[in-house]
Amino acid sequence: MKPALKYIELKSGYSDNGPAWIGIAEFSKSGRTVYFNGKALKSSAAQGIAGNYYDLENGDEYWVSGVKKNGTDRHWAGGGKIMIDRNVVDLYLSQVNFNVLDKKQFEFVDILPTDKQKFSKMENESLNEKEYQ
Repeated sequence: MKPALKYIELKSGYSDNGPAWIGIAEFSKSGRTVYFNGKALKSSAAQGIAGNYYDLENGDEYWVSGVKKNGTDRHWAGGGKIMIDRNVVDLYLSQVNFNVLDKKQFEFVDILPTDKQKFSKMENESLNEKEYQ
């Protein structure tokens, strides 16, 4: 899958008010893992959880989705500023129905690159350990 602009929100411990980001996410070949801001988020098929992905390192749950054209990415019951990668502001504005970002709703940040090999190695080691048990 090609890298894409995504809305990502931490759900664990926050309900609908968790930290949230907008930036470019990368994907594994299968599309089941999202790489974003130094993290690997694995698709969760489990029922009854707040997020649709979980952090491979610590199990935190995240909501990952595309950005909404009307700019209402936060859950209707949630709140707080959305951190947006300063490198994608123009791309984001081209996809939504407004021309400037409200600084009361957005905070400009630098999104960290993700070492995909680190997570690939971690997952392969886990598989090899299960094989030999």
